[in-house]
Amino acid sequence: MAKKPAIPARKIYRIKVTLNGSEPLIWRKFLVPGDYKLSKLHKVLQIVMGWRNAHLHEFVINGDSFGEPSPEYGEVKMLDHKKMTLGGMIHEEKKSFRYIYDFGDGWLHGLVVEKIAAPEKGARYPICLAGERACPPEDCGGLGGYGNLLEALKNPETEDQRYLVEWAGDYDPEEFDLERVNSKLKRIK
Repeated sequence: MAKKPAIPARKIYRIKVTLNGSEPLIWRKFLVPGDYKLSKLHKVLQIVMGWRNAHLHEFVINGDSFGEPSPEYGEVKMLDHKKMTLGGMIHEEKKSFRYIYDFGDGWLHGLVVEKIAAPEKGARYPICLAGERACPPEDCGGLGGYGNLLEALKNPETEDQRYLVEWAGDYDPEEFDLERVNSKLKRIK
């Protein structure tokens, strides 16, 4: 009688994501199963960072680009992110990769796999462990626009700065609500 092939043990990846160029630094640490498709990792990143999933995105791993194939990408050969898992692409700790969100504003995120381990008994994944600061508001104009917004929030002297403060509404750049983020992560199926 032939033996059934062994099912590989599920691994959990601890990842730190930073919004490159943000000053002060915007970052999160979270745990996610390695068997998640990159499309599901995209959903996790949207939640932990605070984005609204209103724009195209791209993962760059080992020199390959993954996302939703679209004619809007132009010359970039985009592989389907629904066909590859995190664990299928990254096998070792300390491996880094990139996530770009909103090609207009160009939010570049650096991700580092800090640890790969067995899941803890009874733990639910994904889960955000920590983070600092709110991500910039969508469509604020990239890092330059975000810098202008931060300056306006500190001291709205000109009409343009007052407009930015009004446009941003109740945006607080220092706010990060770990409990709210984890509540949203629980809804991922």
